[in-house]
Amino acid sequence: MSLTEQVGQALTRPDGLAEALRLIIAHFHADTGTIHLLEADGVLHLKAASDGIPPVVLERVQLVPIGKGMAGLAAERKEPVTVCNIQTDTSGNVKAGAKLTGMEGALVVPILDGDEVAGTLGIANRAERTFSPEETELLMAAGRVLARAKTR
Repeated sequence: MSLTEQVGQALTRPDGLAEALRLIIAHFHADTGTIHLLEADGVLHLKAASDGIPPVVLERVQLVPIGKGMAGLAAERKEPVTVCNIQTDTSGNVKAGAKLTGMEGALVVPILDGDEVAGTLGIANRAERTFSPEETELLMAAGRVLARAKTR
């Protein structure tokens, strides 16, 4: 069964977003991940987070404004935001607080429902990592499946 089929199946369960996130993290051999959904207030709300994210970081990412940090930028741009090493990044795409995660390689994609942003999906590794175009597209495809969670 493909990753997108597994994610779709996970969404039918009561803890669907958390289960979908676990499947995505495992598929990509990532160490952590988050799912934020865009609410009526125009802010990204944390809906699922993996183990391994420090409490201080979880507190900071409960609500993410569009345009702020990797998740906010992915939502604003409607395109993936990636960094090989959060700890040494100088692109301006990573907020200083992201260094508290201890993660290095990260990829955040918008969760798109058609052309509309429904949220963001992010994964990260403790080591440097450059995600391939194929990996990025697969994470985008998983995000499109996650957009269904907004309509349930």
